[in-house]
Amino acid sequence: MSMQHRTPARLGRPLSVVGQGCWQIGADWGEVTDESATAVLDAALEAGVTFFDTADVYGDGRSERLLGALRTRLSTDGAAPVGGASALPFVATKASRRADPFAPETFTEENLRAWVERSRENLGMDTLDLVQLHCPPPAIYRDDRVFDVLDALVQEQRIAAWGVSVETCQEALISLEREHLASIQIIVNPFRLKPLEQVLPAAAEKGVALIARVPLASGLLTGKFSATSRFAEDDHRRFNRHGEAFDQGETFSGVDFETGLAAVARLEQALEGAMPLPEASLRWILAQRGVTAVIPGASSGEQARANAAAGSAPTAAQQEVLQRFDAAVHETYDALLRESIHPRW
Repeated sequence: MSMQHRTPARLGRPLSVVGQGCWQIGADWGEVTDESATAVLDAALEAGVTFFDTADVYGDGRSERLLGALRTRLSTDGAAPVGGASALPFVATKASRRADPFAPETFTEENLRAWVERSRENLGMDTLDLVQLHCPPPAIYRDDRVFDVLDALVQEQRIAAWGVSVETCQEALISLEREHLASIQIIVNPFRLKPLEQVLPAAAEKGVALIARVPLASGLLTGKFSATSRFAEDDHRRFNRHGEAFDQGETFSGVDFETGLAAVARLEQALEGAMPLPEASLRWILAQRGVTAVIPGASSGEQARANAAAGSAPTAAQQEVLQRFDAAVHETYDALLRESIHPRW
């Protein structure tokens, strides 16, 4: 079964519906060797993934450099087009979390240009496919001068398009007012249903790419964790459970770990073994109108291949399972999660 592709109008480039999230190969998920990271990227590519998402702060540029090495190797080897896409994979990066302090006044033209130049060097790209503001301070979404700089970088062909990665639905809706916005990246998964109400329909109407991040709730939706699971000291699932380092929503989607385990149990019960929970979660996200692509991370080639398999068109039998799963998602959200999650993000 082959990977599906979607081409949102504003972006104008086909993306594999399952992309590869590259935070995990950079930092904050425990130790990942260069060999392991390369194995993940190679496995994803071989499985039909043509869309890779990274950021300049993942491992202080390590993730970008690993992707740059992949692109160099593919260019040298003579990569063939995949799924109607370009010969080289589409790479989206993010900028602005290098700001020190992380405050609106540091979003100067000088800094914005410097961040983009650093990513161009790390990735070995003259024109970056997509640069996304990386969950900037709320005031930035109304700051015209920041977006004027991004427009100028497009005109100068330093970047092909720009988008935003947001924490809240409100930030997404404000961003959608921008004429040149090409993409929105937001958390969408069975634990995060609020974007389905307004953000996804609005993005679809405007032809803006909607990239669903944290699709497996930092691994909770793999079904592999238990009350006794432990995480390394340098793993955000240990050090950021309550938002100690960055927005709490980035870790387990903001869901309390024990509550998340209870929600997982309900979802797995609904599946009755007919489909693995991570596959069901990824396919459920991709079935939501307005979603362009989903970007799960992976710590092994096997995991990357399993994620990519969710990008094929569902069979009739799979659609029946997903209908049952959808009902369980909404019931579980209302029973266990809505009160704590819906008002915050």
